[in-house]
Amino acid sequence: MFRKALEQVVTYEAGKPIELVMREYGIKQEDVIKLGSNENPYGSSPKVIQSLQESAHKAYLYPDDSMYELKNALASRFNVRSEEIIIGAGSDQILEFCMQALEHKNARVIMAKTTFAMYEVYARLAGVEICKTPSDGHNLDEFLSLYNANRGEKDYKRVSAVFLCVPNNPLGECLDTQDVEEFIKKLDRDTLVIIDGAYQEYAAFKDKKKAFNPADLIKKFENVIYLGTFSKVYGLGGMRVGYGIASKGIIAMLYKVRPPFNVSTLSLQAALVSLEDSAFIEQCIQSNASEMLRYEAMARDNALAFIPSYANFITLSSPRIESTHLAQWLLARGLIVRNLASYGLNALRITIGTPSQNTRVFELIQTYLGLSN
Repeated sequence: MFRKALEQVVTYEAGKPIELVMREYGIKQEDVIKLGSNENPYGSSPKVIQSLQESAHKAYLYPDDSMYELKNALASRFNVRSEEIIIGAGSDQILEFCMQALEHKNARVIMAKTTFAMYEVYARLAGVEICKTPSDGHNLDEFLSLYNANRGEKDYKRVSAVFLCVPNNPLGECLDTQDVEEFIKKLDRDTLVIIDGAYQEYAAFKDKKKAFNPADLIKKFENVIYLGTFSKVYGLGGMRVGYGIASKGIIAMLYKVRPPFNVSTLSLQAALVSLEDSAFIEQCIQSNASEMLRYEAMARDNALAFIPSYANFITLSSPRIESTHLAQWLLARGLIVRNLASYGLNALRITIGTPSQNTRVFELIQTYLGLSN
């Protein structure tokens, strides 16, 4: 009845919702801290909330399927043309478009061993073979070695796409722009390079060498698509809006697999307004940077290993702790974090929250470590 490919697909494990913790542990909503899904802890811009209240009466209308206003605003922001942009219900929908649009016969895709889980899900659903690097993070030498190995196979299977997550979720490391460009130059022009910049706003603030300019990328490389999202720093995870920026030819192909009205009227409105509130976004990014330093200090003080992060989360680990047990212990006390056991790692990924939320995190972790000694 169902496709064989589904047998190899692992269902994506979404972050636990606040309501689940309230139900299962009898904890009041105000006592639950959700730091497991990399959402903006400050929520949406107040201007977005006001705009949605004023526009709620439009909910019965189908959205403008051309997405004219949002595409023009993004074109202005990134100095590209509107026909070089596609809008999706989250950037992961555009990932799905990319996999659907590939030539699948003898196709392979390359990705890091530990990276955003939906790359593998969408590739498997499309019937595309997956190659992963030996290392958890992004090692471009390993990417190139895998790429060249596939080129030389007797039973040739072409590499149709390469996924680069910058910064990488769930680990937080980030490649330098120059290194990525040098890597792309070594690939065939018919290999699609997907650069996922879901957390780029944080990386660009922390280190300019990690800042990817979509206009420069698509001008230099006709086989690159850059993905961005409104789910992270813009605080619109619940509205589901993402975008892809690529050559006109790539965008035209992706439009052939895009369903009509794939982003709602109110979601488009929220994204448009959030782009305009640069002061709010700047404040959120600066808070993330300063609070990240607190996490790093806490990790050092408690002999916890961490990966220097260029995103809005940090990954912590220690041979002294078992991540599944710690995640469950924290959950029972109202703190939602992401256990990375599903990635084969004994580690936790924690979203950087507000100062008061982070203080609570530190208190709980230190209590747990004291109990486990």
